[in-house]
Amino acid sequence: MPLPALPPLHLVRALHAVGHTGSIRKGAAELGVSHTVVSRHLRALEAWAGAKLLERGPRGARLTTEGQAVFSASETAFAALAGAFETVAPRGAPTSLRVWAMPGLAGRWLGPRLAEIERLLPGLDVSIRATETPPDFAAHEADLFIGYGHDDELPAGAEHLVTPRMFPVASPLWLARNGRPASLGALARQSLIHERDHGQWRRWLKAAGVDPAAPFSGPKLWTASLGLDAAAAHQGIALATQLSVAREIREGQLVELFDTDISTGSYYLLAAPERKNKSPVLAFRAWLAEELKCDAAGETAGDAV
Repeated sequence: MPLPALPPLHLVRALHAVGHTGSIRKGAAELGVSHTVVSRHLRALEAWAGAKLLERGPRGARLTTEGQAVFSASETAFAALAGAFETVAPRGAPTSLRVWAMPGLAGRWLGPRLAEIERLLPGLDVSIRATETPPDFAAHEADLFIGYGHDDELPAGAEHLVTPRMFPVASPLWLARNGRPASLGALARQSLIHERDHGQWRRWLKAAGVDPAAPFSGPKLWTASLGLDAAAAHQGIALATQLSVAREIREGQLVELFDTDISTGSYYLLAAPERKNKSPVLAFRAWLAEELKCDAAGETAGDAV
């Protein structure tokens, strides 16, 4: 069969990089070339295709419908090529896996599973860093980042993992000392444990149908993990998910308050472009997605009070 008529591969790589990163400048950084070179490649690809693939404007560039079709096809094609070359050239196989993750998930969910991860990836040096800041993939800081955000604000290229239910928790001793809030409205007037600001509690209460008029009280502890530690130490009421407090609830250190079904965001996964199709990353991604979904679905309504 005759070979299909295809444009030069470097032109397609330019479009793929722009589609993956969401901008010409970031795409150029990913490829290690200048912004001007990528722009020239994109114009050459549009000329070859005879179609407009990118809409350029004062706020940046975005793929057209035709450009998105080419980008989607290139994602599949480049993944297949990467898998094929990894099979025939195992000398390039990774020796480590560096995962950056939200502090609560890193310490409370990933940490206790290190032995399981090492069995999944034998012979690899696995490292986990707790941070809310995404790594600079262009500077090779990490291979994967597990973040958390609102579903309509996830970064370009992010893979949705799970949307966990969020609920208030407190220690039995705190409840014995202060009493259980009689209603969600009363809950809003309690000593609530916040992260860096009042935003998460405000969003949660609004989703629960409560619009607190009075100012919030309670400490700000910057991360969810610190807030849950404080709640377990009888300091107030914190927001949690099943992923972050399953052990504490099971052992009776924390108690879920009320019977609610509210989510405020999702965990997502970002991968370094040059590593995302390597077999250790693919294996970890598949394991992570399955385990998170199973654990998030493992809630029991009888725990709420």
